[in-house]
Amino acid sequence: MVKLSDRLNRLAPSATLAMSQKSAELRAQGVDVINMSVGEPDFMTPDFIKKAGKKAIDDNYSKYSPVPGYLSLREAISEKLSKENGLSYSPAEIIVGTGGKQGVCNTFMALVNPGDEVVIPAPYWVSYPQMAKLAGGTPVVLPTGIENDFKITADQLEQAITPRTKLLVICSPSNPTGSIYTAEELESLAKVVLSHDDLYVLSDEIYEHINYVGSHASIAQFPGMKERTIVCNGVSKAYAMTGWRLGWVAAPEWIVKGMSKLQGQYTSGTSSVSQMAALAAYKGDQECVEDMRIAFERRRNLIVSLAKDIPGLVVNVPQGAFYLFPKCSSFFGKTDGKRVINNSTDFALYLLEEGRVATVAGDAFGDPNGFRMSYATSDDNIREAMKRMKEVLARLHD
Repeated sequence: MVKLSDRLNRLAPSATLAMSQKSAELRAQGVDVINMSVGEPDFMTPDFIKKAGKKAIDDNYSKYSPVPGYLSLREAISEKLSKENGLSYSPAEIIVGTGGKQGVCNTFMALVNPGDEVVIPAPYWVSYPQMAKLAGGTPVVLPTGIENDFKITADQLEQAITPRTKLLVICSPSNPTGSIYTAEELESLAKVVLSHDDLYVLSDEIYEHINYVGSHASIAQFPGMKERTIVCNGVSKAYAMTGWRLGWVAAPEWIVKGMSKLQGQYTSGTSSVSQMAALAAYKGDQECVEDMRIAFERRRNLIVSLAKDIPGLVVNVPQGAFYLFPKCSSFFGKTDGKRVINNSTDFALYLLEEGRVATVAGDAFGDPNGFRMSYATSDDNIREAMKRMKEVLARLHD
C-alpha cells in the first residue's frame, strides 16, 4: 500500500491555518464570522515599499537571485542590526529566505541531529515542535503560566538540559502570548546556555517592532552569545509584508553557510522582487512601523479591558505582538444544555459555532488551559467579537 513517509506522518497540521481556513469557509457560506485566529497584520504594505516592488519588476528583477540573498539587502540587514540592536553581523553572517518560517526551519535542519533534544517553552508557536520532529529531534516542552507572563526561568532551563540538549527556542515578543523577556531575564538564560557546551539558541524576533514596553532586547547581545545564537527575523510583521514571503537569519558564518547549502537544494534564492521591496523597507522612512505599533497598542488596551470584563476568563497584559492568550479552564465541564466544554478545543469550537468568533485553542500551542486571540483587526471587530464572546459564554453553566 502506498503511503506518505514516516517523516510526514509524524507531523501535525497547522492548527492556526486550519482555524483560519474554517473561518473563511463559513464566511463563504454567508456566515458572519469575525476572524481572530489569523497571525498577520491587517494593514496594507506601505506604498513606498509597494512602489519599490513594482519598480523591481520594471527593472527586470525576474531572474534567479543568489541563494543567500542579494548583497545589497544583506548589507541593509547588517546596518539594521547594528543601528537598532547593537549587533555586529557581516553580510556573510546573514542569509535571506522565503519567509521567517523558512529561517526557523533552516535552523532546525542545520543544527539538530536525530535524537537531539530541543527545549521549547510553552505556550509556543505551533510549528516549533513540528519542525524539531521533522529534523529528527525530540521536543522538550517547558510549561509556563499566566501568573509569570508565560516566561521560563533560568532554573527551569537548567533542570531541563541533558547531554542530548542541542537547541533552546526563545520567541520574544511571543507568539502566542505577547510576552517579552527583559534584558535581565535574557541574560540569566544566557548564563545557563554558556555553561553548557554545544548548546545553541534560536531567537525568533519576528515581532521585534511590535513592542509596548520599550527597546527590544536580543539574547545575542550578551558576551559570548552571538556565537551561540541564531537570530530569525523578517519583514512580515513590522512592515505588513506577510505575502511577500521574505525573512532572514543572522548567525555565525559556519551556520549560515550550512543553511545556504540546505536552501540551495530546495528553494534556492528568494524572490528578487520581494528582496527589492524589503531593501526599500529597511532603507526607507520607519514612521510606518511606529504608526502600526501605536495602532496595535491601542487595540491591545481595548481587547484587554473587554476581556477582563468577561466572567471566567483570566487575562494578563501582553507586552508585544498582537495576541492575547486568556486562561479559559474555568469553563471546562460546563454546558449550554447542548454540548459540554471539555477542553480548549471544545471551547474554541463553541466560540466559532455559537458566537461566530474564530480563535485558536490553546492545545495547539502546548497550553491546554488557554486560547489565542489575534487583535490584528479593526477596533469595531474587536468590540463586536468580545460582545459575542461575552454573550455566548454567559450561557454556560454547571
